[in-house]
Amino acid sequence: MQWLKNIFFLMFMSTIIFSCDEAPKHADTLSKGVIDISVDESYQPITEEQLKVFDSIYPDAKITIHYKPEAECFKDYFDNKARIILVTRQLTKAEKDLCDQKKIWPSSMAIARDGIAVIVNNESTDSLLDMDALRGILTGVYKKKYTVVVDNGGSSMVRYITDSLLRGTALGNNVFAAKGNRDVVDYVSKNVNAIGFVGMSYVYENEDTSGAGTFIRDVKVVSLKNDSDGQFYKPYQAYVALRSYPLSRNLYYINSESYHGLGTGFANFLASEGGQLIFLHAHLFPLQSSLVIREAKVNNQ
Repeated sequence: MQWLKNIFFLMFMSTIIFSCDEAPKHADTLSKGVIDISVDESYQPITEEQLKVFDSIYPDAKITIHYKPEAECFKDYFDNKARIILVTRQLTKAEKDLCDQKKIWPSSMAIARDGIAVIVNNESTDSLLDMDALRGILTGVYKKKYTVVVDNGGSSMVRYITDSLLRGTALGNNVFAAKGNRDVVDYVSKNVNAIGFVGMSYVYENEDTSGAGTFIRDVKVVSLKNDSDGQFYKPYQAYVALRSYPLSRNLYYINSESYHGLGTGFANFLASEGGQLIFLHAHLFPLQSSLVIREAKVNNQ
Protein backbone atom coordinates (compact mmCIF):
# COMPACT_ATOMS: atom_id res chain seq x y z
CA MET A 1 0.00 0.00 0.00
CA GLN A 2 2.90 2.33 0.69
CA TRP A 3 4.07 2.23 -2.92
CA LEU A 4 0.52 3.13 -4.05
CA LYS A 5 0.50 6.11 -1.71
CA ASN A 6 3.85 7.20 -3.09
CA ILE A 7 2.52 7.09 -6.65
CA PHE A 8 -0.52 9.20 -5.77
CA PHE A 9 1.74 11.66 -3.94
CA LEU A 10 4.02 12.00 -6.97
CA MET A 11 1.04 12.46 -9.29
CA PHE A 12 -0.37 15.15 -6.98
CA MET A 13 2.95 17.04 -6.84
CA SER A 14 3.38 16.78 -10.61
CA THR A 15 -0.05 18.32 -11.10
CA ILE A 16 0.82 21.25 -8.84
CA ILE A 17 4.16 21.87 -10.55
CA PHE A 18 2.56 21.62 -14.00
CA SER A 19 -0.15 24.09 -13.00
CA CYS A 20 2.43 26.55 -11.71
CA ASP A 21 4.41 26.30 -14.94
CA GLU A 22 1.29 26.87 -17.01
CA ALA A 23 0.03 29.83 -14.96
CA PRO A 24 0.38 33.10 -16.94
CA LYS A 25 3.12 35.40 -15.77
CA HIS A 26 2.57 39.14 -16.09
CA ALA A 27 5.11 41.89 -15.61
CA ASP A 28 2.56 44.33 -14.18
CA THR A 29 0.00 44.39 -11.40
CA LEU A 30 -2.74 46.79 -10.33
CA SER A 31 -0.17 49.16 -8.85
CA LYS A 32 3.16 48.60 -10.61
CA GLY A 33 4.60 47.94 -14.03
CA VAL A 34 4.98 49.70 -17.36
CA ILE A 35 2.18 50.15 -19.92
CA ASP A 36 1.01 52.43 -22.74
CA ILE A 37 -2.49 53.83 -23.04
CA SER A 38 -4.20 56.10 -25.58
CA VAL A 39 -6.51 58.99 -24.70
CA ASP A 40 -8.77 61.23 -26.75
CA GLU A 41 -6.71 64.43 -26.99
CA SER A 42 -9.71 66.51 -25.91
CA TYR A 43 -9.15 65.18 -22.39
CA GLN A 44 -5.42 65.80 -22.09
CA PRO A 45 -5.53 68.38 -19.25
CA ILE A 46 -7.87 66.24 -17.14
CA THR A 47 -5.97 63.01 -17.76
CA GLU A 48 -2.68 64.68 -16.85
CA GLU A 49 -4.17 65.58 -13.47
CA GLN A 50 -5.44 62.04 -13.00
CA LEU A 51 -2.03 60.57 -13.82
CA LYS A 52 -0.23 63.00 -11.50
CA VAL A 53 -2.27 61.82 -8.51
CA PHE A 54 -2.10 58.14 -9.55
CA ASP A 55 1.71 58.36 -9.83
CA SER A 56 1.97 59.92 -6.38
CA ILE A 57 0.02 57.01 -4.88
CA TYR A 58 1.73 54.26 -6.88
CA PRO A 59 5.36 55.28 -7.54
CA ASP A 60 6.18 51.87 -9.04
CA ALA A 61 3.67 52.42 -11.85
CA LYS A 62 4.80 53.86 -15.18
CA ILE A 63 1.95 54.76 -17.53
CA THR A 64 2.83 56.43 -20.83
CA ILE A 65 -0.16 58.27 -22.29
CA HIS A 66 -0.49 58.96 -26.01
CA TYR A 67 -2.98 61.74 -26.79
CA LYS A 68 -4.58 61.23 -30.18
CA PRO A 69 -7.79 61.73 -32.16
CA GLU A 70 -10.41 59.24 -31.04
CA ALA A 71 -10.22 57.18 -34.24
CA GLU A 72 -6.51 56.57 -33.65
CA CYS A 73 -7.15 55.55 -30.03
CA PHE A 74 -9.41 52.75 -31.26
CA LYS A 75 -6.76 51.73 -33.80
CA ASP A 76 -4.17 51.46 -31.01
CA TYR A 77 -6.60 49.36 -28.99
CA PHE A 78 -7.08 46.79 -31.75
CA ASP A 79 -3.39 46.81 -32.71
CA ASN A 80 -2.51 45.93 -29.10
CA LYS A 81 -0.59 49.19 -28.67
CA ALA A 82 -2.81 50.45 -25.84
CA ARG A 83 -4.05 48.40 -22.90
CA ILE A 84 -6.75 50.92 -22.14
CA ILE A 85 -8.25 53.85 -24.05
CA LEU A 86 -10.30 56.85 -22.91
CA VAL A 87 -12.89 57.73 -25.56
CA THR A 88 -16.41 59.15 -25.91
CA ARG A 89 -18.24 56.12 -27.28
CA GLN A 90 -18.64 52.42 -26.63
CA LEU A 91 -17.52 49.67 -28.97
CA THR A 92 -19.79 49.03 -31.95
CA LYS A 93 -21.17 45.59 -32.79
CA ALA A 94 -18.56 45.21 -35.54
CA GLU A 95 -15.79 46.18 -33.13
CA LYS A 96 -17.02 43.66 -30.54
CA ASP A 97 -16.91 40.98 -33.24
CA LEU A 98 -13.34 42.06 -34.03
CA CYS A 99 -12.50 41.68 -30.33
CA ASP A 100 -13.75 38.10 -30.49
CA GLN A 101 -11.52 37.42 -33.49
CA LYS A 102 -8.47 38.92 -31.82
CA LYS A 103 -9.18 37.21 -28.47
CA ILE A 104 -9.64 40.56 -26.72
CA TRP A 105 -12.01 40.58 -23.78
CA PRO A 106 -13.06 44.22 -23.39
CA SER A 107 -14.50 45.82 -20.29
CA SER A 108 -15.78 49.39 -20.21
CA MET A 109 -17.45 51.96 -18.00
CA ALA A 110 -18.82 55.50 -18.34
CA ILE A 111 -16.78 57.54 -15.86
CA ALA A 112 -17.75 61.17 -16.58
CA ARG A 113 -20.06 63.35 -18.65
CA ASP A 114 -18.71 66.20 -20.73
CA GLY A 115 -20.33 69.05 -22.59
CA ILE A 116 -19.33 70.47 -25.97
CA ALA A 117 -19.04 74.24 -25.69
CA VAL A 118 -19.87 76.48 -28.64
CA ILE A 119 -17.75 79.65 -28.69
CA VAL A 120 -17.82 82.84 -30.75
CA ASN A 121 -15.71 85.97 -30.92
CA ASN A 122 -16.41 88.57 -28.25
CA GLU A 123 -17.61 90.95 -30.97
CA SER A 124 -20.19 88.48 -32.32
CA THR A 125 -23.88 89.29 -31.91
CA ASP A 126 -24.86 85.60 -31.76
CA SER A 127 -24.92 84.64 -28.09
CA LEU A 128 -28.13 82.56 -28.24
CA LEU A 129 -28.57 79.74 -30.76
CA ASP A 130 -31.10 76.96 -31.25
CA MET A 131 -30.29 73.57 -32.73
CA ASP A 132 -31.62 74.44 -36.21
CA ALA A 133 -29.38 77.50 -36.35
CA LEU A 134 -26.42 75.41 -35.21
CA ARG A 135 -27.08 72.82 -37.92
CA GLY A 136 -27.35 75.62 -40.48
CA ILE A 137 -23.99 77.03 -39.41
CA LEU A 138 -22.33 73.61 -39.64
CA THR A 139 -23.72 72.90 -43.11
CA GLY A 140 -23.02 76.41 -44.42
CA VAL A 141 -26.62 77.52 -44.99
CA TYR A 142 -27.08 79.85 -42.01
CA LYS A 143 -27.99 83.48 -42.73
CA LYS A 144 -24.61 84.63 -41.41
CA LYS A 145 -21.48 83.17 -42.95
CA TYR A 146 -19.34 81.64 -40.24
CA THR A 147 -15.97 79.96 -40.37
CA VAL A 148 -16.45 76.84 -38.23
CA VAL A 149 -13.40 75.51 -36.39
CA VAL A 150 -13.10 72.09 -34.75
CA ASP A 151 -10.16 70.43 -33.02
CA ASN A 152 -9.22 67.68 -35.49
CA GLY A 153 -10.65 65.94 -38.54
CA GLY A 154 -10.63 62.50 -36.88
CA SER A 155 -11.69 63.66 -33.44
CA SER A 156 -14.56 62.61 -31.23
CA MET A 157 -15.89 66.15 -31.62
CA VAL A 158 -16.38 65.76 -35.37
CA ARG A 159 -17.89 62.30 -34.94
CA TYR A 160 -20.35 63.61 -32.34
CA ILE A 161 -21.33 66.57 -34.52
CA THR A 162 -21.95 64.45 -37.62
CA ASP A 163 -23.63 61.53 -35.82
CA SER A 164 -25.68 63.20 -33.09
CA LEU A 165 -26.24 66.76 -34.29
CA LEU A 166 -26.32 66.53 -38.08
CA ARG A 167 -27.46 62.88 -38.12
CA GLY A 168 -25.37 62.02 -41.16
CA THR A 169 -25.70 65.29 -43.09
CA ALA A 170 -22.36 66.39 -44.52
CA LEU A 171 -20.43 69.26 -43.00
CA GLY A 172 -20.22 72.41 -45.06
CA ASN A 173 -17.16 73.74 -46.88
CA ASN A 174 -16.88 76.36 -44.14
CA VAL A 175 -15.70 73.81 -41.54
CA PHE A 176 -11.97 73.60 -40.82
CA ALA A 177 -9.80 71.60 -38.42
CA ALA A 178 -7.30 73.19 -36.07
CA LYS A 179 -4.50 71.44 -34.17
CA GLY A 180 -6.43 71.01 -30.94
CA ASN A 181 -8.92 72.61 -28.58
CA ARG A 182 -6.59 75.40 -27.47
CA ASP A 183 -5.95 76.36 -31.09
CA VAL A 184 -9.72 76.53 -31.65
CA VAL A 185 -10.08 78.99 -28.75
CA ASP A 186 -7.15 81.05 -30.04
CA TYR A 187 -8.52 81.23 -33.59
CA VAL A 188 -12.03 82.25 -32.51
CA SER A 189 -10.64 84.92 -30.18
CA LYS A 190 -8.90 86.57 -33.15
CA ASN A 191 -11.56 86.21 -35.86
CA VAL A 192 -14.93 87.95 -35.63
CA ASN A 193 -16.73 85.60 -38.02
CA ALA A 194 -15.46 82.39 -36.45
CA ILE A 195 -17.37 79.88 -34.34
CA GLY A 196 -15.71 76.98 -32.56
CA PHE A 197 -16.57 73.70 -30.84
CA VAL A 198 -14.44 72.63 -27.85
CA GLY A 199 -14.60 70.41 -24.79
CA MET A 200 -16.23 72.41 -22.01
CA SER A 201 -13.22 72.19 -19.69
CA TYR A 202 -11.40 74.48 -22.16
CA VAL A 203 -13.81 77.39 -21.57
CA TYR A 204 -13.35 77.58 -17.79
CA GLU A 205 -10.83 79.76 -16.00
CA ASN A 206 -8.14 77.56 -14.46
CA GLU A 207 -7.62 79.99 -11.60
CA ASP A 208 -11.27 80.00 -10.57
CA THR A 209 -11.67 78.56 -7.08
CA SER A 210 -15.28 79.56 -6.44
CA GLY A 211 -16.61 76.13 -7.37
CA ALA A 212 -19.35 77.67 -9.54
CA GLY A 213 -17.15 77.94 -12.61
CA THR A 214 -16.12 81.09 -14.47
CA PHE A 215 -15.80 81.18 -18.24
CA ILE A 216 -12.66 82.50 -19.91
CA ARG A 217 -12.79 86.07 -21.27
CA ASP A 218 -10.97 85.36 -24.54
CA VAL A 219 -14.20 84.28 -26.24
CA LYS A 220 -17.96 84.30 -25.70
CA VAL A 221 -19.64 81.04 -24.68
CA VAL A 222 -22.94 80.58 -26.55
CA SER A 223 -26.20 79.62 -24.80
CA LEU A 224 -27.97 76.78 -26.61
CA LYS A 225 -31.70 76.12 -26.70
CA ASN A 226 -33.05 72.88 -25.31
CA ASP A 227 -35.85 71.84 -27.67
CA SER A 228 -37.65 69.97 -24.88
CA ASP A 229 -38.24 72.87 -22.49
CA GLY A 230 -37.53 75.86 -24.74
CA GLN A 231 -34.90 77.25 -22.35
CA PHE A 232 -31.35 78.38 -23.18
CA TYR A 233 -28.41 76.86 -21.32
CA LYS A 234 -24.67 77.32 -21.14
CA PRO A 235 -22.36 74.33 -20.50
CA TYR A 236 -22.38 74.57 -16.73
CA GLN A 237 -21.70 71.36 -14.86
CA ALA A 238 -25.20 70.99 -13.39
CA TYR A 239 -26.88 71.51 -16.77
CA VAL A 240 -24.62 68.88 -18.34
CA ALA A 241 -25.37 66.49 -15.48
CA LEU A 242 -29.13 66.88 -15.96
CA ARG A 243 -28.79 66.85 -19.78
CA SER A 244 -30.50 70.23 -19.94
CA TYR A 245 -27.55 71.46 -21.99
CA PRO A 246 -28.16 69.97 -25.46
CA LEU A 247 -24.61 68.95 -26.39
CA SER A 248 -23.33 66.41 -23.88
CA ARG A 249 -21.46 63.12 -24.16
CA ASN A 250 -20.02 60.47 -21.86
CA LEU A 251 -16.35 59.65 -21.37
CA TYR A 252 -15.62 55.91 -21.21
CA TYR A 253 -12.64 53.77 -20.45
CA ILE A 254 -12.31 50.61 -22.55
CA ASN A 255 -9.91 48.07 -21.08
CA SER A 256 -8.45 45.01 -22.83
CA GLU A 257 -6.82 43.31 -19.84
CA SER A 258 -8.04 39.84 -18.88
CA TYR A 259 -6.16 39.98 -15.57
CA HIS A 260 -5.56 42.49 -12.77
CA GLY A 261 -2.89 44.53 -14.53
CA LEU A 262 -1.84 48.18 -14.42
CA GLY A 263 -4.47 49.19 -16.99
CA THR A 264 -7.15 47.81 -14.70
CA GLY A 265 -5.52 49.60 -11.76
CA PHE A 266 -5.69 52.96 -13.57
CA ALA A 267 -9.29 52.29 -14.68
CA ASN A 268 -10.22 51.49 -11.09
CA PHE A 269 -8.64 54.76 -9.96
CA LEU A 270 -10.62 56.80 -12.50
CA ALA A 271 -13.85 55.32 -11.11
CA SER A 272 -12.76 55.72 -7.48
CA GLU A 273 -13.62 58.59 -5.18
CA GLY A 274 -10.28 60.29 -5.84
CA GLY A 275 -10.52 60.03 -9.62
CA GLN A 276 -14.13 61.16 -9.64
CA LEU A 277 -13.22 64.21 -7.55
CA ILE A 278 -10.65 65.21 -10.17
CA PHE A 279 -13.34 65.06 -12.88
CA LEU A 280 -15.59 67.20 -10.67
CA HIS A 281 -12.92 69.87 -10.20
CA ALA A 282 -12.28 69.85 -13.98
CA HIS A 283 -15.97 70.81 -14.47
CA LEU A 284 -17.03 67.45 -15.89
CA PHE A 285 -19.81 65.56 -14.15
CA PRO A 286 -18.52 62.36 -12.48
CA LEU A 287 -20.76 59.38 -13.20
CA GLN A 288 -19.42 56.94 -10.60
CA SER A 289 -19.94 59.00 -7.46
CA SER A 290 -23.03 59.90 -5.48
CA LEU A 291 -23.75 63.58 -5.98
CA VAL A 292 -26.95 65.42 -5.19
CA ILE A 293 -28.00 68.40 -7.31
CA ARG A 294 -30.30 70.82 -5.52
CA GLU A 295 -32.07 73.89 -6.77
CA ALA A 296 -30.98 77.11 -5.11
CA LYS A 297 -33.18 80.17 -4.60
CA VAL A 298 -31.58 83.57 -4.67
CA ASN A 299 -32.94 86.14 -2.22
CA ASN A 300 -32.55 89.59 -3.76
CA GLN A 301 -33.68 91.44 -0.65
